[in-house]
Amino acid sequence: MSNNTENVILNRAIQGDHEAFGELYEDYVERIFNYVYYRTGNQHDAEDLTARVFFRAMRRIPQYQERGLPVSAWLYRIAHNLVANWHRDRGRRPEISLDEGFTAIPHSEHPEIALLQLEEQDYLLRIIRDLPPERQQLIILKFVEHMSNSEIGQIMGRTEGAVKSLYHRTLLSLRVDMETISKEDKLDSKGIM
Repeated sequence: MSNNTENVILNRAIQGDHEAFGELYEDYVERIFNYVYYRTGNQHDAEDLTARVFFRAMRRIPQYQERGLPVSAWLYRIAHNLVANWHRDRGRRPEISLDEGFTAIPHSEHPEIALLQLEEQDYLLRIIRDLPPERQQLIILKFVEHMSNSEIGQIMGRTEGAVKSLYHRTLLSLRVDMETISKEDKLDSKGIM
């Protein structure tokens, strides 16, 4: 959908046109669900929270103010806030079940290579689950939603440069964590730990 078309639909929704809001819902429900799912790790909670995102958006759209950002940034911020409240209410760190997001088994003519790829994938998933919420959000928007740094900055309320910096620090941290887990697993498999 072009920006002009989205703006026309958004303006109609702001004026109370429920069909226009339905069009926005259809355009964004899958992306918001994916985002919420990867932040909660639970399909039922993700469905519930996604419904809440759009219910809140529908209630608040008459007060929506154009700030030069796409409507998606507004929806992602609502989703982020609801997920943060969900985690706080449960008194636990966010757990992300990315296993289902990586259901494809690496295809290789050599089973041992496929097994090594799956083990590396498991290392990465374990590390991502332990990231702080802000870094989880960055990884999800970057690699699941395939957003640019500029788009991520709009959603996270950061400059593009700040997103690049956070992305760089996150990747360095992931690399160090993967190397640490790999070494621990090797020591554990030898019965040293």
